[in-house]
Amino acid sequence: MQKHGLDEVVKSVSLLYNELKAPFVNRDEEAKVLVLALITREHALLLGEPGTAKSALARRLASLVKARFFKYLLTRYTEPSELLGPLDIRALKEGEYRRIVRGKLPEAEIAFLDEIFNANSAVLNSLLSIMQERIVYDGYSEIKTNLWTIIAASNNVPEEQELQALYDRFLFRHRVEPLPPEYWDPLLEAAWNIERSGYESPSPVMDLEGVKRAYEAVLTGVDVFTIKDKLIKIFMVLDDKGFHVTDRRKGKILKAIAAHALLEGRSQAMEQDLVVLKYTVPRDPEDFEKINTILMEELKTKDRILRELNAIASNLDSTTDIIDKAASFDPRLIDYYRSLKSTKTKVQSLVEGIDDPEIIRLASEIMEKIDYLIDKALSKLNV
Repeated sequence: MQKHGLDEVVKSVSLLYNELKAPFVNRDEEAKVLVLALITREHALLLGEPGTAKSALARRLASLVKARFFKYLLTRYTEPSELLGPLDIRALKEGEYRRIVRGKLPEAEIAFLDEIFNANSAVLNSLLSIMQERIVYDGYSEIKTNLWTIIAASNNVPEEQELQALYDRFLFRHRVEPLPPEYWDPLLEAAWNIERSGYESPSPVMDLEGVKRAYEAVLTGVDVFTIKDKLIKIFMVLDDKGFHVTDRRKGKILKAIAAHALLEGRSQAMEQDLVVLKYTVPRDPEDFEKINTILMEELKTKDRILRELNAIASNLDSTTDIIDKAASFDPRLIDYYRSLKSTKTKVQSLVEGIDDPEIIRLASEIMEKIDYLIDKALSKLNV
């Protein structure tokens, strides 16, 4: 893909992400997962209790890309015809086996399936072929679907063996937690506005052709092998800690990494793009937090960098006090001078290749302070 075309795709995807998350309180990460699923033509599973904006996010995503939308709550009594459409009786009388799919899942481009693991075996078999091949094998016929992405929701990770194949079809899995107390104030304001005015229908920012161009850009416009060695190392770390990643999922994770780089405005994957492993590796409920912790330790994630920079800033406060009180020619000043030089190198290494404004601002402030303290130490040493 040519640079101009890639730049246009990047702008469109960024706008889609910003518009998707805009009306929701602290649902940025959920919006990111759905956009990543969309531009990789994969499926996403949102795990969590009801009332956490899962279906609202899915519906808004479909509206923003002008996609035909299908929503259904599954129970163990759900019949295939409820999803796939009823049999065409007139055609059946003429010896033709056909379904009326208008307004049903085969016609949809984005679908939201609530409580998906309640599906019975008849529905389950149809969903597996739809998710994998975008085809329904229905009796004596094959129904080609228009489906691009399924977004599903569930309260729990399935334990039943017969549901594991369905669970594995979701490349992206994310736990949706209730909002913590610090967000209750804006939540109440947003909820009250919805009660009074309802959900505002968003203006589309792209169409399915634009989504397809984004998908092409993920596959052909992003260099993912720049981080191959680091990715292999992380796979080894995860495997050592008991988190096995199947060969098929390893390959698909490359697509998720490329999509994250594209969403961040880059045509080259970087270490911070490996953060998508927290959406693509977890299986059991307890895995989500454990894998996130491992990634924070192993990767240059924003949280990790900010944590390290804040620790350095705190240490500099103590160093400032010591240098201020040190007498001229105090031999300890030489040790502090060397330590400050080493700290500056560490800060530069931490932010190398990072373009996050918050990180850059904090790092710049820290390096200015380090330079000030170095000058002050040298002045007291009369150097």
